[in-house]
Amino acid sequence: MNWGTELWDQYDNLAAHTHKGIEFLDKYGTFVKERCAIELEYAAKLRRLVKNYQPKRKEEDEYQYSACKAFRQLLQELGDFAGQREVVAENLQSNVVRELHLLAKELREERKQHLNEGAKQMAVLNSAIGALERARRAYERAARESERALEAFQKADADLNLSRAEVEKQKANMKLRSQACEDAKQEYSDQLRKTNDAQRQHYEQRLPHVFKQLQDLDEKRIKNIKNFMLSSVDVERKVFPIIMQCLDGMEQAANSINEKEDTQLVIERYKSGFVPPEDFAFEAMAGGDATDSAAAAHHQNHHHHLNHLTAARGTVSGNRIKKRGGLLSIFSSNKNNMSVDGKEDYSDLPPNQKKKKLQAKVHELSKQVAQEQAAMEGLMKMKGVYETNPTLGDPMTVEGQLNECCDKLKKLRTQLRKFEELLAEANNQTSAPTLHPVARTNGAPPTQATRYFSFIIISSIIII
Repeated sequence: MNWGTELWDQYDNLAAHTHKGIEFLDKYGTFVKERCAIELEYAAKLRRLVKNYQPKRKEEDEYQYSACKAFRQLLQELGDFAGQREVVAENLQSNVVRELHLLAKELREERKQHLNEGAKQMAVLNSAIGALERARRAYERAARESERALEAFQKADADLNLSRAEVEKQKANMKLRSQACEDAKQEYSDQLRKTNDAQRQHYEQRLPHVFKQLQDLDEKRIKNIKNFMLSSVDVERKVFPIIMQCLDGMEQAANSINEKEDTQLVIERYKSGFVPPEDFAFEAMAGGDATDSAAAAHHQNHHHHLNHLTAARGTVSGNRIKKRGGLLSIFSSNKNNMSVDGKEDYSDLPPNQKKKKLQAKVHELSKQVAQEQAAMEGLMKMKGVYETNPTLGDPMTVEGQLNECCDKLKKLRTQLRKFEELLAEANNQTSAPTLHPVARTNGAPPTQATRYFSFIIISSIIII
């Protein structure tokens, strides 16, 4: 498989083939470059998607559910996945596109040198062939002149009317032309030998050497395309372990979803601590005694009050409806677990929600007290060091900070005691025997009006 021997007469086709080969190399380089752009665009769009679906600050409470936590974890894994696509693009750019561009430039320069060398060798051969053709024509011309001189001498020698001097002249011309013909013949013979030698060297050594260089160049191009393709695959394969970790993380996030756990969280989040209203009692209508008539009137008045509250809740101000956006707006907080008037002791909340808020407040204040206590201890140690060694600092400079810290700590402890008492009271309320949320006067059984009023209060709390 040697171009120099198999394709000795295909110089122009080999020149065109190597040109097309380098053009194909450029085409492959453009393909990889465009793929890098697509990978980067894909990664950028994935990152933008992740950013758009990140939970907003107002949605943080909604992400306590396992499905929401899993979605947040999935977003994180998808962001890491996008990072790996960027790694692929960067490695393809550095390991393939840049190297391929340099190779194409190098092959163009080498091909130009080889073709110039081939053209030079062709010029040497053509020059030898031209010299041979000139020698052949000179020999042909000398042979014709020698033949004409011989004919002229023979004719003069046969003509008895010509003088001896004239015959000798023709004889001398014949010899001169014959010698010129021999010289031209010898020159032609020498040039023929030289041209044949040049032609053999051209087709057996010089041109095969040029073709071998072009063959090596083309094989180098093909081999490097193979290596670039393998390098592209290797770039992809190197990120696979991390991509698989991302996919495993997504799978783990999905498997962490627990519908029962979320159901319990919904109960803990929205449970008010109230009990459902008691059954409605039968009430006699008009036509009975005076007591029945009074009860009916009372019943009618409370029906009017119920209709009034129901109508109020039907208005915009009564409903206090506020829209929430976001992916998880279906989990939006109900007013049951929020303070309508912003009361500090959460007395406006249902018992269970009040207890949860107080627990959170106690926990927060405990942390603040611990932090201030640690800060005060640090300041006291610093003051002791200054008092032991005044060269390090003035103890009075720490005194002001200590006073501020003590005042803040005192206020925090006061608040902590206050909320601990409120929490203890809330715990007692939630652990006490189940009672109807509406007080019963003097231990008497609730009247129908009382039950209506209880129902109105509970309904108002739930809807608000």
